[in-house]
Amino acid sequence: MISEEFRKGFEAVNNVPRPAVTVFGSARIAAGSDEYEHARECGRRLAEAGFAVVTGGGPGVMEAANRGAKDGGGFSVGFNIELPHEQEPNPYIDLGLTFRHFYARKVALVKAAEGFVLFPGGFGTLDELFEALVLIQTDKVLHFPVVLYDRAYWADMLAWVADEPLKAGMISPEDVDLLHVTDDVGEVVQMMCDCWERHCAEPTHEPEKADAQ
Repeated sequence: MISEEFRKGFEAVNNVPRPAVTVFGSARIAAGSDEYEHARECGRRLAEAGFAVVTGGGPGVMEAANRGAKDGGGFSVGFNIELPHEQEPNPYIDLGLTFRHFYARKVALVKAAEGFVLFPGGFGTLDELFEALVLIQTDKVLHFPVVLYDRAYWADMLAWVADEPLKAGMISPEDVDLLHVTDDVGEVVQMMCDCWERHCAEPTHEPEKADAQ
């Protein structure tokens, strides 16, 4: 049942150490490729900075980021999805859960995170990118960093965003500013650290907990 899958997902998210960053990207990136090694370095450096690393739990970029988290002595999370091909859980996961439904899985991937990093990917990665942007744009989650890694890969998409929906008034300039793009793993980690420090310095409001007492 879908309600049971959501329950298990929320229980798993509650066991993810904070802070955490979710790394998205293609399952089809080959081990040993430049993209794989960059994602692995990103996972390692995030772990060394004190972040748990959350991914979709599969191969490619997901495996690389989870593997990097283990390299860095950090906590590695994989929220996998049942598919007829290509998506077996990778072996670098401390906390894992396999979902049947994409929407339950996406909730877990977003709810677990204080930031999002997107490496090159296909339809699934684009879906996760725009899901994160919509949730931030509409104040459904806090304003966390959304970082696109690999300027060349994302350049045409960013140009289209500026030329079409922005010019047509369908999004605002501040919506475009939600996106950061870089070729520097160190910059990715620094943005996550800076944002986490800002949120730690802000007062936390938890009305649900207060009302329950």
